[in-house]
Amino acid sequence: MYSHGSESLIKQAREIQESELQKFYSRLVKLLQVKELGHETQDSLQRLHLILSTNKYARTLPPDLQKRLMLLLSSPSEQLQVLSYAVLRETLPSSGEELNTIQENISQLNTHAAALLISQAGSRADLSNLCAQLIRGLEARPSEGPSRSLMFTLPVLKSILSLSPDCLTEEHVTTVSKKLVDWLRYASIVQGGGASSGGFFTGPRSRQPLPTAELDGSVSGDFFTVLCVGQGFTEDQWMNVYSFSMLRDWLLSCHSVSSGNSTMDAASRLQLSLSLSHSFSNDDRSEVDGSVVSMVSATSSSSRLLPPKERLREKAFQYSQRLIEQCDRKAQKKADTELQKACMVEAVCILDCVCTEDPSMVFRAFPSVKALFGRLSLDLSFARVLLPIAQFYLHHGEMAAVDCESVWKLVFGRFPAELFNDPFLAHELLRFLRQNLESLKLRAPEFIRFLPNLLKFLAWDSTAVVDDFVDLLPSLVTEGTAVEMLHTLLDLPCLSATLVLQLRSMSLPISEPSSRGLLSLDAFRNPSFRGLFLFLLRVETGSGHTIDRLSTLHDLLAEAADWPRVVRCAQTVPVLLHIYFNTVVTVADEKLLAHLVLVMLERSSLLLAIPKYSTEIHRVFSCHLLRLCKLRPSLVVDQSHELLEFAGTTANVYSRKEVYTHVVWVLGEYLSVSSDSRCSVTLITSCFETLEAVLFEITSSAPPPDTVCPAPKVITTLMSALAKLASRSHDLIPRVSLFFSKLRTAARGGSVAWCSDEDDLVAIVTRGEELWSLLKAPGVAQSVLTPPPHVITPRWHRDTNLAVPLQLRLLTRLTQSK
Repeated sequence: MYSHGSESLIKQAREIQESELQKFYSRLVKLLQVKELGHETQDSLQRLHLILSTNKYARTLPPDLQKRLMLLLSSPSEQLQVLSYAVLRETLPSSGEELNTIQENISQLNTHAAALLISQAGSRADLSNLCAQLIRGLEARPSEGPSRSLMFTLPVLKSILSLSPDCLTEEHVTTVSKKLVDWLRYASIVQGGGASSGGFFTGPRSRQPLPTAELDGSVSGDFFTVLCVGQGFTEDQWMNVYSFSMLRDWLLSCHSVSSGNSTMDAASRLQLSLSLSHSFSNDDRSEVDGSVVSMVSATSSSSRLLPPKERLREKAFQYSQRLIEQCDRKAQKKADTELQKACMVEAVCILDCVCTEDPSMVFRAFPSVKALFGRLSLDLSFARVLLPIAQFYLHHGEMAAVDCESVWKLVFGRFPAELFNDPFLAHELLRFLRQNLESLKLRAPEFIRFLPNLLKFLAWDSTAVVDDFVDLLPSLVTEGTAVEMLHTLLDLPCLSATLVLQLRSMSLPISEPSSRGLLSLDAFRNPSFRGLFLFLLRVETGSGHTIDRLSTLHDLLAEAADWPRVVRCAQTVPVLLHIYFNTVVTVADEKLLAHLVLVMLERSSLLLAIPKYSTEIHRVFSCHLLRLCKLRPSLVVDQSHELLEFAGTTANVYSRKEVYTHVVWVLGEYLSVSSDSRCSVTLITSCFETLEAVLFEITSSAPPPDTVCPAPKVITTLMSALAKLASRSHDLIPRVSLFFSKLRTAARGGSVAWCSDEDDLVAIVTRGEELWSLLKAPGVAQSVLTPPPHVITPRWHRDTNLAVPLQLRLLTRLTQSK
C-alpha cells in the first residue's frame, strides 16, 4: 500500500521515544518564536502531524506549544494555517482558555480556526455559546479598514446550524435576519478595489468608482446580486454573496424556531402581500421600468412594516426574482452560463421555501416561475434547472390552480428517455422522486405510468442507482402495474443492451454489408425488428406486448450477453425481484396472484442468455412460488391445468430444474381437500398420472444428448409428491408401490444410466423405501405425508394440558433465579 520509504517514516513516527518527543516539542517552540517562519518550521510541523496522526492514542501537547499553534491559526500564510489546524485536530481538545481566546478575538476567525472550534466543541452548550459569540460579532461595528471576520462568520454559523439547529433563539433569528436583509438588499452597487474610469487625466482625484455590470456587459440597473460582475468587490458585496449561499438553510432554520408573537396570521400576511403587489405601479425608482427589477424595487418602503423574519422573507423573494431576471441575459463567458444555471436552481428553491412558509406569496411567485419553465423547457441542457421548478409546481401548483401535466411529461417523459446517460441528472431526478414520493402519489399519481422510462436509469448505470430503486420500487407496485413491471424487470438486461445500441447507432456510421460489425446493431437499424426495440424503449406503461417474440429478441441480443453494462444490470434484477414479490403480495388479489404464477412459469424459459442469470431468476421464482401457494393454497387448484402442463413436460426437468422441483412440490403439498375443498379424486388422479409418466421416463432411459443426468432432488421430489397423492387416494398406492419395487430392483443390478453418482443413487433408493414403508399403512401415511393443520402449527407452548408449558415455565424460573 505504501512505498518502502513511506513505511520507514511511519515506523519511525510510531516508535519515537517520549524523551526524544519532548526535545522535539522544545525545538519547535523555539522555531515558532521567530518572527519570520521559514521552511524548517513547516517541515517540523509536517513531522509533528505525522507523529500525531500515526499514533493510536491522541496526545496532549505542552501548553506553550499549544498556545503557539493557536496563534498560528491566524497567520498570513495559508500553509501555516493548514498545518497548525491539522496538528491541533489530532490532539486532545484544547482547554477552555485557548478556545475562549479565539472566540473573543473574533477578528482572527478564519476557516481553519472555525473548523477547530466546531470539531473540539464538547457539547451542545459549547456550540450554543459559539453561535451566540458569532452573532454578537455580527452586531459589532467593524473597525477601521477591511475586516475579514464577517466573511467567515456566516459559513461557520451555517455549519453550526447544520449540526445543532436548536442553538438558535428568537433573539438570534431577529439579529441575523436584520443583517441578512441589509447585506442582500442594500449592498453597494459600485465596484471595489479602486477601479479607474480611464481617460488621459487619470489620477487619484479623478478616479471615480465604476458601477457593477451585468453578465451581458450592461450596467446593473438595480441592487447588487451574485450575478453582478466587476474588477473588484467591496466587503458588503462579499457579504451579499455569503448571505445568498446560506439563505435557504437559514430560512428553513428560522421556520423551525418558535416565532412567538412576532409572526403574523395568514390573513394579515395576505392583506400586506396584496398591498405590496398594488404598490408596484406607484414606485418608479428603478431605471428598468416595467420589468421584474422595478417590481422588486417597489416594495422597499412597504416591506419595512414587516417584522425581521417576515422582512427577510420578502427580501429573499425580491432577490430571487432579480436573479431570475438576470439569468435571462446572455452571458459573455461560458463559465458565467453555468453560474446562471446554478443561481436559477437556488433562486427557485428559495422561492419554494418562501412560498411554503407564506402561501400568500404563491400568487406573486408563480408568474415568474411559469415564464421560466416556458423558456427553459425546450432546451434539455437546462434539465437540472427544471427539477426545482417541477418541485415548485408540485408544492404550489394545486393552490395556484395550474395544470402540471406538461411538467410531468417533461420530467418523467423526455428526461429519462433522452438523458438516461447523464449521471448527475439521474441522481437528482431519483432524489426528487424519493424526497417527494408521498406528494407525488397524492398530487401527481400519473407518474407511475412512466415506470418503463424511469427504469432506463437503472438499465444504464445499475450500480449507481440501485439503492434508489430499492427504496422506490415498493411504491411503484400497484395492481395495474404489477404484471407489466414483472416483465419489465426480467427484460432489464435487454433494455440495457438496447440503450447501448441506441447510442451507438447515433454515433457510428452504417456499416457496409461486407464489413464486420455488431449484428445486434444491424438488427436495431432493421425496420422489421424496430417494433421489438421500440417496445423496450417505450415511455409509458401499457403500450404493447412482445411475449410472442421475446425469443427472437433474445436471439438478436445474444452477443450483448457479455457486455459489462448488461452483466452488471442483470446482477441487480434478482434483488429487485425479491422486493417486487414482497410488495405485490400486499397489494394483489387472488386473481392477480394467479396471473403472476402463470407469468413465472412462462418467463422461466424466456430470459436473455447471460451466464448465471437464468439460475438466479429461477431461484427467485422458486422461492416466491412457494410463498404465494402457502399464502393462497387455492392457487394450486385454480391453476392446476397450467401447473400440470408444466410438470408434465420432461424437458423442464433438465432446463428448469429449480422451478420444476418446486412446482412438483407445490402440487404434492397443496393438491388436497384440506387445502381446497374443490380438490377432487379425478384431479388428484390426473396429477398422479402426469408425474408418474415423467418419473418413469427419466428413470428408464439415459438423459438426452448434451444434457446432464436429472438432479437427485428432482427425482426424490417426484417420488414424495406421488406418495402424498397416493395417500389421499388409496387406489393409487399399488401403482406407486410397484414403481418403488422396480426402482429397488434396478438399483441392485448396478449402475443406472439416469444417475451417474453412486451415493446419489443410494439416497434415492433409500428415500423410495421409506415412502414404500409408509404406504403399507395408508392411515399412517396420510397422517405423516398430509398432517392436519393443528399438527403443522403446534400450540404446545400454550396448551395447559401438556407437559411442555410446565417445563418451559420451570426453565424460565431457573434462568431468572440465576
